[in-house]
Amino acid sequence: MNRLQRDTLPKGGFAGLTEHRLVKDPRSFGPASNEDGSWPGIGQLVYLADARFMPHGETQMHDHHEVDVISVLVNGRIAHEGSLGHGQDLSTNDVQVQRAGGEGFSHNEINPDDDWNRMIQLWVLPEQTGLPSDYRVYQPVKGGLTRIYGGEPDREADFPAKTRVEVALLDAGQRLVIHKTILAYITRGRGIANGETIRDGDLIRAESLKFKAGAEVQLIVVHTG
Repeated sequence: MNRLQRDTLPKGGFAGLTEHRLVKDPRSFGPASNEDGSWPGIGQLVYLADARFMPHGETQMHDHHEVDVISVLVNGRIAHEGSLGHGQDLSTNDVQVQRAGGEGFSHNEINPDDDWNRMIQLWVLPEQTGLPSDYRVYQPVKGGLTRIYGGEPDREADFPAKTRVEVALLDAGQRLVIHKTILAYITRGRGIANGETIRDGDLIRAESLKFKAGAEVQLIVVHTG
């Protein structure tokens, strides 16, 4: 198992937020993209950033094309504006998926509160280009693992793909076992992953995952099929 700690990476940011970019895949960011210590992705995942919005901070309106943008709210609230899902409010643990497709979309994510909040953003390249834009919001189930992206088309997947993104919300003592090569990011709490202690801000890559939560945990897991 390999581990990358968020706070060993340079802190950047733009507009009303600061962020650490843990995954920057050379397919999207060029051959020198990982010289800062960040990692390449897995499957079609090309980007993972851990962002904190300042009070009333915002990304400002910007565009995406032929990329699927997944936003996982760790704490606080987000007011969403854009060409998809305009007016949607997100709260702690909510997950927003925006498919740009061939049409593309524009969006602005806003912290409406007086306190800092935190959101993880992932970019996944589509396996099929030219699809229509789409927008969904999910509330992961507490005490288990919720798939929010990927899956077989005949299994009623909202966004069918071989690359799958899942979010686990676990209480202390609960276990998670995945027999696939994974990239996983723990965003709240701590636990034991494949015999090693991991905690908030650790990104891990492993051929399989045996995880036991040591406290209330939010864990983002990416794997292929």
